[in-house]
Amino acid sequence: MAEIDDRRTPPEARTSSIGRCIASCVSVFLTQFALALIPRFFYASPLLIQLALSALVLVAVVGVAGRCRRALGVYASAPAFVVLSIVYIWVVYVTVVREAVPLLMDVLFHGEVAMLIIGLCSIFKRDPGRVTLGPSSSSELCDASVSEVSETSSLMGRVRYCRSCEAYIKGFDHHCPAFGNCIGNGQNNYFLFMALLAGFLITESSFVACSSKFASKSSILYQTRLESNMAGDLVIGGLLFSLLQLLWQGIFFMWHIYCICFNIRTDEWINWQKYPEFQHQVKSEQGQSSTNLTFWNPYDKGILRNIREFLS
Repeated sequence: MAEIDDRRTPPEARTSSIGRCIASCVSVFLTQFALALIPRFFYASPLLIQLALSALVLVAVVGVAGRCRRALGVYASAPAFVVLSIVYIWVVYVTVVREAVPLLMDVLFHGEVAMLIIGLCSIFKRDPGRVTLGPSSSSELCDASVSEVSETSSLMGRVRYCRSCEAYIKGFDHHCPAFGNCIGNGQNNYFLFMALLAGFLITESSFVACSSKFASKSSILYQTRLESNMAGDLVIGGLLFSLLQLLWQGIFFMWHIYCICFNIRTDEWINWQKYPEFQHQVKSEQGQSSTNLTFWNPYDKGILRNIREFLS
């Protein structure tokens, strides 16, 4: 049974959370401002060139932010950064892009943003499947070796240990910094995670379509530097940001579709050599066991059964 800690948050923790949220807000504005400078100074470049420059700008901003964090000792909150980025995109849409969008598309976009915010609030609080071990089991696992811990965990139903949360998670896939929570199969956490990934892809695709429609109607893609305005630069910057998100999130979404089809978790795929149930010893011709290990997934029941198990 998963236990919920309902102790009140101490004042120090609340102050730290406020500071991290402020740092996240500053990071969002700096990121979007840097992206808005690309169409301002590279207005004559093709969209692919601007997209590549946007990726470099994001890497540079992340590097500078990391140095500032270490120097000032203030750390941003990844979940707050995600939420504030969505709010920023929505504000740009409402204040600039909306005037060029048909009514039906406008209603759909607002609905997508609302569902995305509701889903994020849900996954922040959703129990990923924490498992509380008894005192004897906990002491045995602490004293055991890595292979013994993995074998014991597999016997308890694919229970894995998350170092970030310092907790045992049933069906642990990975710890998601963007959602500030582990992704496991407890209480449909994994299903909600996939729904949110799909929601991000749909919402960002909608913003790209709406902002492209606005750009073509306003002809801001063909304006010179003197003719461009800050509102148009913000729209193009948001479009570049959404395209970059679509690229990596699309690959990430397809990876998890693969994991669902073959009933494998990300942590198990990466660290399969730590889990005895995934190891298959190759025997030599003389019948002696070789030291070479190959990967074998004992949980794969066929694609259709794996998908039904995920949906159930």
